[in-house]
Amino acid sequence: MPQRKIIHIDCDCFYAAIEMRDDPSLAGKPLAVGGSPDKRGVVATCNYDARAYGVHSAMPMRTAVKLCPDLTIVRPRMDVYKSVSRQIHQIFRDYTEIIEPLSLDEAYLDVSASPHFDGSATRIAQDIRRRVAMELHITVSAGVAPNKFIAKIASDWRKPDGLFVVTPDQVDEFVAALPVSKLHGVGKVTAEKLARLGVRSCADLRDWNKLALAREFGSFGERLYNLARGQDDRVVQVDSRRQSISVENTYDHDLPNLDACLAQLPALLDELRGRMARLDSSYRPDKPFVKLKFHDFTQTTLEQAGARRDLGSYRQLLSAAFARGDKPVRLIGVGVRLQDLRGAHEQLTLF
Repeated sequence: MPQRKIIHIDCDCFYAAIEMRDDPSLAGKPLAVGGSPDKRGVVATCNYDARAYGVHSAMPMRTAVKLCPDLTIVRPRMDVYKSVSRQIHQIFRDYTEIIEPLSLDEAYLDVSASPHFDGSATRIAQDIRRRVAMELHITVSAGVAPNKFIAKIASDWRKPDGLFVVTPDQVDEFVAALPVSKLHGVGKVTAEKLARLGVRSCADLRDWNKLALAREFGSFGERLYNLARGQDDRVVQVDSRRQSISVENTYDHDLPNLDACLAQLPALLDELRGRMARLDSSYRPDKPFVKLKFHDFTQTTLEQAGARRDLGSYRQLLSAAFARGDKPVRLIGVGVRLQDLRGAHEQLTLF
């Protein structure tokens, strides 16, 4: 196969950057975009001045204010962020049509066949960064590599406003020095297990064969084996399809018991039905699911194949999910897994 050329673009503190761009008086001050600390809001994103105090995304805003008493809090303006994201993607399309959005502020680009700059992925990434800064007045960081796994790590290497390139002949040395916590899919629990086994870097991981990794980590073992060697065959997916649709709500005060949680279901399901009504016919609703986040931020998700999507079914799911924690609840989510019917051949019913 021809060598792939992948760029991972990641906007620098995207929401906060737009707020500072639109209100220059915010620049240089610790800034967080998110909900009110008095109403159990969380940090959607924050600028680097706030990060110096230990503030980070997904942190309760109340905690953020304790860490940084001078924190300026701005409510999100999602319509503005979506508009800027569309403008960024329009710049991407000047170089390639093979784009996989991961979120409003992050995307993979496959420029393997791009004719621009004599096919140089590095120069394409440089020009994208230049144009975003010049036309939209925000900064993005970029990673350039032969695959998605390494490109994503590279984009974080020189943040903010940075570019890092890993050429094919640099892959082996670059990956060997990586901590295993940088590997895609390795969370805190897996990293701790690897550390107990004496594995802290990808170089350590290379001492394990596939069979041994499969015994310890099941099907993920083979993935670990490949990533430790810088191997990632995933293609840039141009059309990322929905896998589920859901609604959720974080409550101003903890819901103390199961009855209080069940009382919230009708309103949540009304909103869910409204969202489902806007789906096109290429999707078919499948398994219902419920998500609960408890007052201590532990959470659980429960779904049921073959269950109906009525109030009674969601009541049963929520009751079973609540029993897993049996403690006050701060967030309830309800949703439906989706089957993608596009290109599928459904069996017609006889009657």
